[in-house]
Amino acid sequence: MTEQIDWGNLPFGYMKTDYNVRCYYRNGKWGEVEVSSSEEINLHMAATCLHYGQEAFEGLKAFRCPDGKVRVFRMEANAERLQRTCRGIMMPEMPTEKFCEMAKQVIMLNERFIPPYESGASLYLRPLLIGTGAQVGVKPADEYLFIIFVTPVGPYFKGGFSVNNYAIVRDFDRAAPLGTGTFKVGGNYAASLRANKKAHDAGYACEFYLDAKEKKYIDECGAANFFGIKDNTYITPKSESILPSITNKCLQQLAKDLGMNVECRPVPTEELSTFEEAGACGTAAVISPIGRIDDIEKGQSYVISKDGKPGPVSTRLYQLLRDIQYGIAEDKHGWVTVL
Repeated sequence: MTEQIDWGNLPFGYMKTDYNVRCYYRNGKWGEVEVSSSEEINLHMAATCLHYGQEAFEGLKAFRCPDGKVRVFRMEANAERLQRTCRGIMMPEMPTEKFCEMAKQVIMLNERFIPPYESGASLYLRPLLIGTGAQVGVKPADEYLFIIFVTPVGPYFKGGFSVNNYAIVRDFDRAAPLGTGTFKVGGNYAASLRANKKAHDAGYACEFYLDAKEKKYIDECGAANFFGIKDNTYITPKSESILPSITNKCLQQLAKDLGMNVECRPVPTEELSTFEEAGACGTAAVISPIGRIDDIEKGQSYVISKDGKPGPVSTRLYQLLRDIQYGIAEDKHGWVTVL
């Protein structure tokens, strides 16, 4: 029963909810939307998602707001990013209209699991598209399943909006230039598991990747994008192997709204020492301010937050984005859908 859920202490994890929504692609077209209460799927043992990585997913959130309404953040942007991934790994694109229809439907079917506003938690949506058709040769499937399930979640990092430390890993690459790094596919995350464990075992919140080609430039912070702040400028890496974060794009726009400059360019590791603030950003974490980044192999530490607290710009950007998500601040850019 939802009355027994401790909303204020939810982990970022899976909890069974009432329903998920599904749609099958067969005979060259998408079928009707189906509602299911089962957590299981029937899958052929030769399905391409199992053998050839034809799998893509997204992540977005719905919020219970102080005005009593439910708001969903950037549905269309998630649909478009999924479509881009589909083009990258040869899967049929889920139309934006149907994606949004299914997202709204699954939220309302599970409305009792949307955390209350005061809790700081949210309802996380996980759209998943997999190749279900059987193939033994390396080629795209002829059948696919698109499913959206939901789960209430708390902050991605313990402590929520607080400073975390990162470790640069040089003996692992998350993705290569011109590979699948710019697509949201499971293989990229599988490639990060060993590095992530290594960082956690050493006491860090997450690992920090450099570019796979030269090991000279900042790539990503674990499963999130990186940004740095200095001289009234929001700086984020430009790379052919990182996922285009919707949260990062929002923060870039908000920085511009605040009168800041925005630069998307290669960021050499040496530049870390010049940032006044830095953070990791993404749907799950929103913003995770960075306290220190250790380049263990080179014996170099880059201290970003000298007092161990989030910086003023990161704090302002975080609060502004959250206020838009919760309907407190004006949604100037049309990012929110009110249900």
